[in-house]
Amino acid sequence: MSSSTEPLIRLAAIDIGSNAVRCQISNVFKFEDHILFKRVEYIRYPMRLGEDVFASGVISKAKTEKFIKLLHALHLLMEVHEVHDYMICATSAMRSATNAHEILHEVQKKLGLHIQVIDGTTEADLINLVIRQQLDDKNYLHIDVGGGSTEFNIYVNRMKVASQSFEQGSIRHMQGEDSMEIWHAMQAWVTENAKLHHVSRAIGTGGNINKIYDMARKAGGKPIFRKQIEEVVEHISSLTMEERVKVLLLNADRADVIVPAAEIYLSAMKWAHLESMLVPQVGLKDGILQSLYERHQGATHHHFKLDF
Repeated sequence: MSSSTEPLIRLAAIDIGSNAVRCQISNVFKFEDHILFKRVEYIRYPMRLGEDVFASGVISKAKTEKFIKLLHALHLLMEVHEVHDYMICATSAMRSATNAHEILHEVQKKLGLHIQVIDGTTEADLINLVIRQQLDDKNYLHIDVGGGSTEFNIYVNRMKVASQSFEQGSIRHMQGEDSMEIWHAMQAWVTENAKLHHVSRAIGTGGNINKIYDMARKAGGKPIFRKQIEEVVEHISSLTMEERVKVLLLNADRADVIVPAAEIYLSAMKWAHLESMLVPQVGLKDGILQSLYERHQGATHHHFKLDF
């Protein structure tokens, strides 16, 4: 007879982003009417697939070899943790790479791992699974900035009423691989929809806004104000890359993209005339975990709680 302290299931989510690859393994418990996700392992590796793709259109041979080694390591980690099920999702960089099909085939052949390359809409839908639990009765503009793409969603009464994905992210912006056409399209979409749906607050997801939120020393659950984001970004911008790493203790792969990412968040807030933002510090990996659980249990009626 199983103990009530044993997990219902152990799940793994791997998010192959344009800047980093993230793997989270979580135990899933049931307590009363709540489903609890308890993290047992988390790894983030700065693979920087977007660096190759947004400059040349392909993932280099050297980076491909390193990518396969990393997935091999994560595969072994999932075996050691005796994971019941996993899902691997790749986003903007893999969508854009002309040699993505060959790389995915090689991973399947060598490791037996299936990678889903998801579009911006699916990415937003997965994040939506965890975002909607953070909302109240305000009308929200959700801004999710990745390395290669930015997703916008509008929520009214906790329901998503509009969404749009743009192939514009922190690495593309940093490398100058974005276009004024995309910026104008983003501005037009945000301005129109924020006004149409009477948006009153932003909600931000992504590693860079999480870091800015931490640097502003905000207490969990409290909103951060646009002015506070601007102050943090101004401080970061005043430092060299070396100082950002050695004084602010930013990861090297965060130090160069955090300001370009912040420009996207701040621009969207200005377009929507918003002064505050919630930063729940959840992302695609958390949406993947919940999607996996719902697929196994048909658990959409439960209340979910994520533990970090």
